[in-house]
Amino acid sequence: MNSASDLLNYLPIGIQIVAALGFAVATLLTSVFLGKKTLSNKTKDTAYECGKIAEGVVNPRFSVKFYLIAMLFILFDIETVFMYVWGVVYREQLAESWMIFGAMFSFVGILFVGYIYALRKGAFEWAK
Repeated sequence: MNSASDLLNYLPIGIQIVAALGFAVATLLTSVFLGKKTLSNKTKDTAYECGKIAEGVVNPRFSVKFYLIAMLFILFDIETVFMYVWGVVYREQLAESWMIFGAMFSFVGILFVGYIYALRKGAFEWAK
């Protein structure tokens, strides 16, 4: 094969990229030219929150507990994804070897130890 026919295989991808960029630019330009023009003032530039004046800090600080809970959620969510894939191939792999069962058993065991550690450290208690 020559390089011209290889590049021809990428033509649909190039057309899709050009079409997507063209659509994005056309949409933005249409919004700018056809949209309402208004003058900006202090009232219009303030944050709108359910019909009330916004009070407090714009970017509040979150407790470290929030991020800890989020990371634990991601950890156990990823465990579920791995277990789903394992469950799909379990039956056909079990005929060849029992190693797939041992691998998942050790995976769940390690995560269970981590769960017990987080539980004892009080990671799941929101208010302390």
